[in-house]
Amino acid sequence: MTPQTPQPIPRPAPRPTARPTPRFDLVGLVVSDMAASLAFYRRLGLEFPEGAESAPHVEAELPGGLRFALDTEETVRSFHPEWSPPTSGGRIGLAFLCDSPWDVDSTYESLTAAGHKAELKPFDAPWGMRYAVVHDPDGNGVDLFAHLDGSAP
Repeated sequence: MTPQTPQPIPRPAPRPTARPTPRFDLVGLVVSDMAASLAFYRRLGLEFPEGAESAPHVEAELPGGLRFALDTEETVRSFHPEWSPPTSGGRIGLAFLCDSPWDVDSTYESLTAAGHKAELKPFDAPWGMRYAVVHDPDGNGVDLFAHLDGSAP
């Protein structure tokens, strides 16, 4: 008997694979004063680790698995030395759903009493919401809203 040459094992043709879709995971802000920003966002119910005031980067877990992060300007400059903060208003919109129209007013009063700049006093918007806007310590507009009829979004 003569030895036979082994035949290669046929491999299936590669199947086209779907391109992975990036998953929205984090909202990040660059802050001038970590302690002031933590105090502001803690007043809105976000939970950050104790002692984070001196950290260069902090995160809070959000419902649904998203994260909210704060980075100091120095942190950003550590990997992007030419970066500088924008000189005009930001283009980011953050909005916090309050439990009731009364909570919009109460939260607005609490934040402005703590020295945060008011942009729009609470009002009944034509789209059916109690609505107000305050600025965080870096001048980002933060919307406060609740449905006037008590319904959830």
